[in-house]
Amino acid sequence: MSIASRGVYIGPPRLKTAIHAVVWLAKSGSMISSALIASQVDSHATFIRRVMQSLNSAGIVESKGGREGGYFLKKPSTEITLGDIYEAINNDPSDVKVNEQVGEQLNVECDQPDKRLDGEQLDVELEQILQQAELNTIEYLRNYTIAELIDRVQFF
Repeated sequence: MSIASRGVYIGPPRLKTAIHAVVWLAKSGSMISSALIASQVDSHATFIRRVMQSLNSAGIVESKGGREGGYFLKKPSTEITLGDIYEAINNDPSDVKVNEQVGEQLNVECDQPDKRLDGEQLDVELEQILQQAELNTIEYLRNYTIAELIDRVQFF
């Protein structure tokens, strides 16, 4: 089974969708509505608007409201790295609730009190490891621009 067929999940769940959206904006060279982006990346327009808001806050895209509105790239695709998109999407505060819930679930009582899992210490250690992995991931992703990704893909 190839990596492409089983999927690789690094970063927030919205990362691939955000990259697809930025690629479509770069390929179009113009303003695109959230509905059109959603149809291109096989997603829902409301979800796309949330993703695009994160990209807008990071200065990657700009938006124009109204009936004729949409999104467009704020800077050239040669200046937007995958690392930039990762950081923009990863700064979404809605992910914090999920992480807190996972941490709470680790602090469960075991049948044997002396064998109880120290969820708090586990969280501290795991957080350190994951922070370093994230820094390494962002640094790696900064080696690839949207323009380079477009060059690697054959569009029909």
